[in-house]
Amino acid sequence: MNGALRPGEVVTLAPGVRRLLAPNPGMMTGPGTNTYLLGETQIAVLDPGPRIDAHIDAIRAAAGAPIRWILVTHTHPDHSPAALPLAQAAGAELLGREPPPQTRQDPTFSPDRLLNDGDRLECAEFSLRAVHTPGHASNHLCYLHERHQWLFTGDHVMNGSTVVIDPPDGNMNEYLRSLARLRALGLECLAPGHGDVLGDPDAVIDWIIAHRLEREAKVVRALQADPRETLAALLPFVYDDVDPRLLPVAERSLLAHLIKLCEDGRARQVGERWQLVAGG
Repeated sequence: MNGALRPGEVVTLAPGVRRLLAPNPGMMTGPGTNTYLLGETQIAVLDPGPRIDAHIDAIRAAAGAPIRWILVTHTHPDHSPAALPLAQAAGAELLGREPPPQTRQDPTFSPDRLLNDGDRLECAEFSLRAVHTPGHASNHLCYLHERHQWLFTGDHVMNGSTVVIDPPDGNMNEYLRSLARLRALGLECLAPGHGDVLGDPDAVIDWIIAHRLEREAKVVRALQADPRETLAALLPFVYDDVDPRLLPVAERSLLAHLIKLCEDGRARQVGERWQLVAGG
């Protein structure tokens, strides 16, 4: 089921589920963005990835049947920009949620069908249910393959790293609530936007929640040690286990943790400094 893929290579993961790797490896994308092909006689493409002509051609070549639908989990630039040119070439319908007004979004994505939580795409071969999972992005959707009980997680859960929560569109409280929702779905596998398929979904989700709460506890300990810390001063203490090259990205998740503590009534911001409140 899992294993190293080369860009353009197609692997069958389950009946009617194939994976194609986009040629966009990097520090934030790992081996690249996973594009999933669902169905056999009529195809849904999930997360067509960045607008790279060779990848769009590879998707069309791999489909082997008419591409009817194109779905995206969210509109970050490594997931959705190929959707519009692929839809135009294939005559397919675009499904998902519109990009929020943030600079790191794909402005070219405009869905033909807006999907809300619980909406379905159904055909004779599969049924996909949209699960709204804000946190990494406010418009983020996961998709539940109801026949297999597989969840296509986009960037909500990745294999190989934790996701960045980047305010103001990213929100740590919403992220944790979204993760908790997934525990009730009775999942068999997680099919992430980056990396290989993950078995034992409940254990994976539990680990992510525990990891985030452990990181929050480090923030609290740092604020207890120095009640008026800046973001820059907190960063090397809270993320002392992170590759220094990733610290600018980690700073965004640190900000998300601090905002969560404020939302929870445990901390407050005074100018550029953060401090715990009584009882925090």
